[in-house]
Amino acid sequence: MAILVRAKSFLSSSLSSLTRSQRCNHTLGERGLQAELYSGMAPAPNPALRPIDKSKWKKIQASKVGISLSMISYPSWIVLKILHEGGFEAYLVGGCVRDLLLNRTPKDFDVITTANLKQIRKKFHRAEIIGKRFPICRVHIKGSIIEVSSFETVARHDADKEKALSSLLPKICDEKDLIRWRNSRNRDFTINSLFFDPFTCNIYDYNGGMSDLKSLKLRTLIPAHLSFQEDCARILRGLRIAARLCLSFSKDTERAMYDLSASIGGLDKFRLMLEVNYMLSYGAAVQSICLLQRFNLLNILLPFQAAYISQHRATKNSMMLMKLFFNLDKLVSCDHPADSSIWVGLLMFHLALVNNPQDALVIWTFASVLCHGNWKEGVEFAREYTKLEVKFVPEISEFSETKSDEDLAKEVAQFASLVQDSVGVLTETSNLFESISRYPFSPCSGLVFVPKITAKNTAKLFDLMVEDIRSFINGRGRMSPEINFHLLGIGDPCETRFVLGKIILETMKAGPSGDATEIGNDEKDLQPKATEEILSNNEIPAKKVKKHAPSSFIPDGNRGMLKKQKLVDDDTAIKNQEMVTKDELNDLAEKHQEFVKTCKLSENKTNSMQGKISEKEEKSKKDKEKKPKKHTKAVEKSKEHIALHTVSKKQQRVVRELNLREEDEMDNLEKVLGKEEVMERTEEHKGRAGEERSGVSSLSSLFR
Repeated sequence: MAILVRAKSFLSSSLSSLTRSQRCNHTLGERGLQAELYSGMAPAPNPALRPIDKSKWKKIQASKVGISLSMISYPSWIVLKILHEGGFEAYLVGGCVRDLLLNRTPKDFDVITTANLKQIRKKFHRAEIIGKRFPICRVHIKGSIIEVSSFETVARHDADKEKALSSLLPKICDEKDLIRWRNSRNRDFTINSLFFDPFTCNIYDYNGGMSDLKSLKLRTLIPAHLSFQEDCARILRGLRIAARLCLSFSKDTERAMYDLSASIGGLDKFRLMLEVNYMLSYGAAVQSICLLQRFNLLNILLPFQAAYISQHRATKNSMMLMKLFFNLDKLVSCDHPADSSIWVGLLMFHLALVNNPQDALVIWTFASVLCHGNWKEGVEFAREYTKLEVKFVPEISEFSETKSDEDLAKEVAQFASLVQDSVGVLTETSNLFESISRYPFSPCSGLVFVPKITAKNTAKLFDLMVEDIRSFINGRGRMSPEINFHLLGIGDPCETRFVLGKIILETMKAGPSGDATEIGNDEKDLQPKATEEILSNNEIPAKKVKKHAPSSFIPDGNRGMLKKQKLVDDDTAIKNQEMVTKDELNDLAEKHQEFVKTCKLSENKTNSMQGKISEKEEKSKKDKEKKPKKHTKAVEKSKEHIALHTVSKKQQRVVRELNLREEDEMDNLEKVLGKEEVMERTEEHKGRAGEERSGVSSLSSLFR
């Protein structure tokens, strides 16, 4: 107790001294003195007492970081302009500023203003105030909903914190800076505490958010344990942001996520559904699932899927579940999100397969009918592709190609009924416990959060298939292969069925192994760090290429230059020794040249030829050993040295000949096909080669 009193006294005196003498122009490191005390004492210091280093406040011109007004959505700009013309300060704030800095399309644009909520509502024809703890005003404009918050709301809610913060502020400080800074201190992560004033084109950073964004780090504004205790939903929000932007975690943030992960079980089910939907419907489902599993949150939210992943991660069979969500991620994004019915439908489909494995032809037909919109076309497509042997375990039980249409219709309808029944696992605790009994050693929280109305509407998608599959008509109108993202976003049943079928078909086409280069290097997906895989043969998409992150790879053109330089160096290194067996080497080289001119050498053939060369050289060497010695010891040493380099020398010459031949072929192709077409094919080939070099990456590293 005495130690605690002395610590508090020391903290108080230190802050007083800083306030009087340095006026807050001092920083105590990343977490501050209070963070150090927090880790060593039971009662955590108030985060509001952290000394403020005003010198680190930044104002950046938006144009210097690549942001222009044209990047702001039109409805958001209208709201900003109306508030500004009404005499109020208005800013874009939070995640939209972060995404604009990363040259990404924001999920939404949030506005904050000096007007109070009643004043905001009066400015717009269609506006409503919602929320109890942190009320905001939702403005309906041009078919969009813009959430507008007030500086006054947060200040009034945290009055005690505001008083503590005021004691630390320097006397000479701009009033607008104070307003923005006070508000920024109540946000979750540093990268979400940025303000953008579109009228002055300035970005305001009071908490090092720009620095963390540059280093792709996720860090809480106050000590992470305290932040997540204030609102445990920040854990889910942090994982979602990290999954979408491929961010790393600061050490204290990561530790707090592990320690407090169980607390999310106490969140309201509506809030859980909202956060999970953000994770799975906006193009980062695979990464989100990986992170949820890594931080022991998938056991709470989706225990059946967590048990499935845990069991199959150590096997040689690829997980169908992850491939389904991988193919979903290829279709949707923040600017083209899907309704929650799409991922609920995928979970239902997969649950039905795990609990009741099906014939591959039944799955092909089920998905094909959904996608093509009618029975006849769906069956024709399925019978054509069922020749591909797909071995998902445990989802596929057998492979049949000879089922009659009548039997096939009966089995597909039965499977559609099983899919509908599986929705209970997502909405009823008793059904969840019954289903997870197939994984007896896996923990189960018993938590279900999917709203019954959402589950019911998703189950209705398969009604026609159960009732009379032969008369099934999707009803999409013109059967365009293009997705109508507006209809998909509002949960249109016809569009949702089409996309569900499309995702399942793509998963079946790829099979358990799939195209590793495609899955590991999709242009939307790139994870900067790679460690263990979720499953030995499972490819997980990483998320979007970061334009701001420097590449650690040598460009292809530079690789070629380095190889050529190496060849030149090798030539110089053995130039003197080459004279000893010059005739012999010339003979061998001529044989290679003649062979290369007569046919194209594949890599295997080239290796075979190199093997023959080595055999001839060994034979020649043995013959020479039988003859009397005619050379000095120096010459013998030269021969020995050359023997070690002979094969590489031949390889170099073969490469040169192949390169010359390739250039001649390119010239001929340009004459026949035209230069533009040849360039297009070359670029396509380079893309594939790059994918092959990269191999399977990546986001399975999130399971560490």
